[in-house]
Amino acid sequence: MAIDLIALSDNEIASLVAELGFPAYRAKQLRQWIAKGTPIEQMSNLPKALRDALRERGCSLPIPHLVQKFVSQVDGTVKYLFSLADGQLIESVVMRYEHGLTICVSCQAGCRMGCRFCASTLRGWERNLKATEILGQILAAQNDLGERISNIVMMGIGEPLDNYEEVIRFLHLVNAEDGLNIGYRHISLSTCGLVDGIRRLAKEGLPITLSISLHNIDTEERKALMPITNKWSVEELLAACRDYFTETGRRISFEYTLIAGENDSPDKAIRLANGLKKHLGKMPIHVNLIPLNPVSERQYRKSGADAVSRFQARLVSCGINATVRRKLGPDINASCGQLRYNGALDTSGTS
Repeated sequence: MAIDLIALSDNEIASLVAELGFPAYRAKQLRQWIAKGTPIEQMSNLPKALRDALRERGCSLPIPHLVQKFVSQVDGTVKYLFSLADGQLIESVVMRYEHGLTICVSCQAGCRMGCRFCASTLRGWERNLKATEILGQILAAQNDLGERISNIVMMGIGEPLDNYEEVIRFLHLVNAEDGLNIGYRHISLSTCGLVDGIRRLAKEGLPITLSISLHNIDTEERKALMPITNKWSVEELLAACRDYFTETGRRISFEYTLIAGENDSPDKAIRLANGLKKHLGKMPIHVNLIPLNPVSERQYRKSGADAVSRFQARLVSCGINATVRRKLGPDINASCGQLRYNGALDTSGTS
């Protein structure tokens, strides 16, 4: 049976090395190589006998294969098209900030949530990604760039709370001290509003940042954009958010994509502010405004710069902390809502 080395805990690695007849210190060396995503044959300080024994036992590091790489000529953002072991294609994005590199990872191949403005859901859902396939995106990107990635946003293809067990397992793996050791406070998880998942997550004791893709405060209007609202109303979603904050003490960020003529009027800003304050009480509120990123198959248009400024100003005047998300990778379709998994290769910005 094949053994995925990335999936093993420190104790399991130690047991494997001992079972193969090698001293305990080799387990730590092996762990260090695994954390770098290094192929077994390149683990230079391990004896050849151990490397051979690992391969004979069916051990491997199933790092995603780099199919195509796109580099933005605007801001240096990098988008990867990766192929998984079964040939499934996904995309990941690495963004450069003053505080270091941030990767946007995918957690599913496709998405079943059906949000109307998002490219990731156009072909529906194929399958969930394993925890190690999510982690492998980070390892593959680090190996390509030759730099450490220090921050993670789970905002790529898929709904994290729809792949709950594997996502939680990934969070533990990526935080492991002998692994990538990325702190929970450097990880953001975005959900379109799976209320049961939010309530489960609140009890995990993980100090990550939770982001809610809200996009409309009115339940009936939100249904037209986000079908998940047919299952849970905005009121039920915000109640879960309030309880999440009570349980964890962690501030929640509300993402709001501005779509021309749909949800970007000053009146909608006032309704958003009043609704958030009504349902969240004294909970600190932050709204992250995202001008719509175009998807060729959709008819929606992005709000103009003036409309974005007016919407933000109206929220601030109502006492809501509101910022406008910086658009990265605009020339390589690497922005929010643009990631796909169908392998439609594009030559723009290719490295």
